[in-house]
Amino acid sequence: MAIAEVTIIPIGTGSTSLSSYVVDLQHVLEQQKNIQYTLTSMSTIIEGSLDDIFTAIRAIHEAPFQMDAQRVSTSIKIDDRRDKESSSAQKLRSVQEKLSQ
Repeated sequence: MAIAEVTIIPIGTGSTSLSSYVVDLQHVLEQQKNIQYTLTSMSTIIEGSLDDIFTAIRAIHEAPFQMDAQRVSTSIKIDDRRDKESSSAQKLRSVQEKLSQ
């Protein structure tokens, strides 16, 4: 399973507030299949197969244009570990275990 961190920034919206766009992106993600996602204060974490992640990213990249954004900047960071199963929760547990030693 791959993990992607995605930040979508609509530009040309006429406002500095982005929360309505974030809400819309979360609704778009609710419609995506075979992924898990977590909203953070600065980005969204998406977990799933690469194909499903890229499908979800494409959908959320397009969403601000439907809300009249004139430009969209999308930043993507992907962690694709193939030697064993991985998840955001597993990665956090691993660090927390090491911190407690």
